[in-house]
Amino acid sequence: MRNSFGDQFDQHGTWRRDFALRLKLLAEWMKDHELMDAAVEERLHQIEGRMRTDKVMVAFVGEFSRGKSELINAIFFAGYKRRIMPASAGRTTMCPTELGYDADVPPCLRLLPIETRLQPKALTEWRAVPEKWTRIDLDVNNPAELAQALEKVAEVRIVSREEARALGFWHDMTPEDNPPVDAYGLVEVPRWRHALVNMAHPLLKQGLVILDTPGLNAIGAEPELTVSLIPQAQAVVFILAADTGVTKSDMAIWREHLVTDSDHADARLVVLNKIDTLWDELSTPARVREQIERQCAATAELLGISPEQVFPVSAQKGLLAKVTDDAALLRESRLPALEAALGVGLLGRRQGILRSEMSAGIADLRAQAGRVMQIRRRDLAEQALELKGLRGKNAAVINHMRARVHQEQIEFDVSGAKIHAIRSVHLRLLRELFTILGASTLKAELGDLNRALRQRGIKLGVKKAYNQTFQRLREGLGRAQATGIEIQTMFVAIFRQLNAEHGFSLQPPKEPDLLRFERDLELVERSHLQYLGVSNALKLATPEFADRLVRALATRLRAVYESALSEVELWNKSAAAQLDVQLRERRRNFGHRLEAIERIQQAATGLDERIADIVQQEAALNQLDARLLVLTERLLDVPQSDEPVVFAALKTA
Repeated sequence: MRNSFGDQFDQHGTWRRDFALRLKLLAEWMKDHELMDAAVEERLHQIEGRMRTDKVMVAFVGEFSRGKSELINAIFFAGYKRRIMPASAGRTTMCPTELGYDADVPPCLRLLPIETRLQPKALTEWRAVPEKWTRIDLDVNNPAELAQALEKVAEVRIVSREEARALGFWHDMTPEDNPPVDAYGLVEVPRWRHALVNMAHPLLKQGLVILDTPGLNAIGAEPELTVSLIPQAQAVVFILAADTGVTKSDMAIWREHLVTDSDHADARLVVLNKIDTLWDELSTPARVREQIERQCAATAELLGISPEQVFPVSAQKGLLAKVTDDAALLRESRLPALEAALGVGLLGRRQGILRSEMSAGIADLRAQAGRVMQIRRRDLAEQALELKGLRGKNAAVINHMRARVHQEQIEFDVSGAKIHAIRSVHLRLLRELFTILGASTLKAELGDLNRALRQRGIKLGVKKAYNQTFQRLREGLGRAQATGIEIQTMFVAIFRQLNAEHGFSLQPPKEPDLLRFERDLELVERSHLQYLGVSNALKLATPEFADRLVRALATRLRAVYESALSEVELWNKSAAAQLDVQLRERRRNFGHRLEAIERIQQAATGLDERIADIVQQEAALNQLDARLLVLTERLLDVPQSDEPVVFAALKTA
């Protein structure tokens, strides 16, 4: 029985690997023929690395006992012919659990103790402290032992209300959200804060990352989960119960954590799980279908989404069908429609992004290689014209020619000194740009907000400080963009002057659009804003929670600014590398011209031999150009998943 999402992810992985291999071979070929500058080489290495290591995260979000883990079992782990993630009665995932693959780490389960919440360190920082995690080795070839080991993510601790309050699981002013109290006045909290599962599952090896989240209370207590991990997911599957529909706590998760990014609303899939509870032997199949469709329509209306984003499913029956190879039961579970939607929406969107980056990189490659070959053609044509003009000339004329070439070389070297002086001005502006986008500036801009969040008690002025902080960050991006435009203006002037004086073919690269990172800032701002409202005022009054929020915010903003800096560095390198290549080619041309004149002075037949050699070089250059065109066209023609066919199958399911 075919797993539609698995099949599509296999195709996606094959496409990525095939493209990365062809790209690497092309880069090596270009380097061998000196057709690639440092900037294009770095861009191609980035794309190759992205293709090989690209991660696709699917986050499963919902309240306790909605069947998230069972759905993960049905979609991804049915090949084990049993449950892998704990999903039986009374056993549920209590902490956020990431499943992925890292070839440098043995198969294992790593668990971060819940007590780390009491220490001032972000979840991202704890990842870099492996000794603080409890590690359990996994035997991925033994399904029973694997499932038993993963039951650790369901472990709990019994603690006092005071400790639960410190850990973020008890709030005096919102008793309805608190865990039940036993006869001794104690409450149950998760034993672990976060779990990382590393295993060589075929889909995980190809870059899939699965995020299984606990219920609302646990989600709200971990800001980094909702402001960093979930927003980074390429698809979010929100699980509801088909018999209850959208409950109050379901709506709280949806409003507070899943609708902050309206531009990616189509990446939110809603699953009405446990439709088997609606199967009624006393009712007709048509009436059961009608009831399910009614529930789907009501869910879509309540959540404000398209009905096509709501999928009625029975994860338990889908898993059973795959384990027992029951095709009829699999159809009744409606699981294939959800898998197809994940494949079409998630993988189709991901391939589109990767193909766009790939096309941009190849366009840079072609443009730069074309400029280098054009310089070589022009230099060869000049040499041929010079040499043909020497036919029948005496030694005095040839000596004069040698002196003229030597004088041109001296004048060119003087221009090189001017270029160096201009570069120093450019580097000063570039340092200003790096300062604006640097870590120290970001830290300073967050200073007021940090102080407002870390003050004790109810934080009445925090929202104002928050808005002012993001306003300053946006203004900083505006200054960075203005500095970038100033540098770009300098590039244009320098390149125009050099093209006119020396016949260069320099093309200033397009300056990075730093203002587009305002959109990223807006998403970060919106995802954190939920914590500053009245409903979270008491939670925010807790110093530990406020500290976690500050650290989560800083981590996310650093990622945005590092991306902006990376674009600036690549832009600068692209301009500098162009100039370096054309300077190098011109110096090489002077060497070839002087060498040709020396040969002519030493032998009477040297002139004709040198002209014939230039003709051969021109022919070889034309062959290189044609070969480059063929190789890049082949690269762009790497087949991808047949999305229209899959989408059509989904619509007719």
